Amino acid sequence: MTTSDNFWHKKFDQESYFYGTQPNDFLRLHAHHIPTGGRVLSIGEGEGRNAVYLAEQGYEVTALDAAQSGLDKVKKLADQRGVQVKTQLVDLEDYVFEPAQWEGIVSIFCHLPALLRQHVHAQIDQSLNTNGVFLLEAYRPKQLEFKTGGPSHAALLYEAAILQEELSGLHFELLQEIERSIHEGDGHQGMSAVVQVLARKRKGGPW
Repeated sequence: MTTSDNFWHKKFDQESYFYGTQPNDFLRLHAHHIPTGGRVLSIGEGEGRNAVYLAEQGYEVTALDAAQSGLDKVKKLADQRGVQVKTQLVDLEDYVFEPAQWEGIVSIFCHLPALLRQHVHAQIDQSLNTNGVFLLEAYRPKQLEFKTGGPSHAALLYEAAILQEELSGLHFELLQEIERSIHEGDGHQGMSAVVQVLARKRKGGPW
C-alpha cells in the first residue's frame, strides 16, 4: 500500500461518509447522457455515493479504488439502497483499460499526479464504446484560494486546457471552468473552483 493509498484507507475507515452519501451534483445533472443501461466505470470512487447513484439509474457499475475501507463502504451503501455495484481494489498505475468496455467512465474529484493522470486519460478514448461518455469534475488551481476541499498541492489540480489536450480523441460537449458552491459531507463544503468535462466517443474519430 502506497502512502497515498494508506491516507485514503484511514480517511474512509470510519462509520460516517466523509463526502456524504448523495451523488455529486455535476454527475447527477449529466449522468443521463450515458447510454441507458450501459456499463459504467467509476475511477477513484471512494465511499460509493456516485457509483450507487448510477446503479440506481439502471447502469451496470464497476467502482475502482485503492482504499479497501472505501470499497467496503461502497458495498454497504449499495446494500442499503438495494442495488449492486462491482468493486475492484486497484492502483490505477496497474489497471488495464480494456478496449470498448464501457458506455460511461466517471472521474469525480479523482486527483492524480500528472504522469498517472496522463496515463489514465490516454486510455479513456479506446476504452469507451461508440457514443460512450466521459464525465469529470475536478478542482482547478484557484481552489487553493477557497480551501473548501481537495488537494493542497497545485500539481494535483486540473485545468481545462490540459484536459482538452489529454482527451483530444473525444468530442467535447462540455468543457468549462466555473466557481460553484459544493456541499458533500465534511470533505467538500463551500464555494469552489472546478473544471467540468462531458465528452463523447464518436464513431470514426472525435468529430
